[in-house]
Amino acid sequence: FLAEVQSGMPQVYADPDRIAQVILNILKNALFYTEPGGTVKLSAAFKDGRAVFSVQDTGIGIAPGDLAHVFDRFYRSERSRHRAGGGAGLGLAIAKSIVEAHGGEIWAESRVNQGSTFSFSVPVYKQNP
Repeated sequence: FLAEVQSGMPQVYADPDRIAQVILNILKNALFYTEPGGTVKLSAAFKDGRAVFSVQDTGIGIAPGDLAHVFDRFYRSERSRHRAGGGAGLGLAIAKSIVEAHGGEIWAESRVNQGSTFSFSVPVYKQNP
């Protein structure tokens, strides 16, 4: 597991417990679908006036047809149904609703057998002059 945080990150205007819930959900998925010896990396950066958090893994990846639905409630790809201990398909839908409630966006990129990157952005705290 690796972590990389850009120096000088501004404060995020968000509920820390809910944002932690989003990060932990994405990290849990990445660790679950990455084989032993693989890599999971959490990063945070300031980009285009927003804080962007990403979790990149070298896991099994997600098929393009499934990728379009990973944030849908109760959606589970065919491959995830066969893994022992899979969830109910709610975690990413909840993560999406939390991020959107904070004025942010969430997205995923993936290649089968190469890994996935789940990212979300939220506004940063702006002080009034």
